[in-house]
Amino acid sequence: MEQIAFRMRLRPGQAAEYKRRHDALWPELAALLHESGVRDYSIFLDEETLALFAVLHRTDGHRMDALPQHPVMQRWWAHMADLMETEPSLAPQVTPLQPMFHLP
Repeated sequence: MEQIAFRMRLRPGQAAEYKRRHDALWPELAALLHESGVRDYSIFLDEETLALFAVLHRTDGHRMDALPQHPVMQRWWAHMADLMETEPSLAPQVTPLQPMFHLP
């Protein structure tokens, strides 16, 4: 299992709505993420900078690379695009984070 982390950014005033939408995560999206090998996925907010920090584990042989083409993922991105900084495809702008320390 591999752990990865990345940063995204919310638009001002959207934190409560971002949380509300994730609290009501679509069951078909949760199933798609699990089927793609995503496990133990958390997102944290730095309220001062509006940076979102995501950490997840993915299984060996994961299929995360196929997620951008999946219709459920594309619908989710469209659903979230008004809340966060996105690419032209409506995918969130993502900055990978480099691991610096881990205490098991």
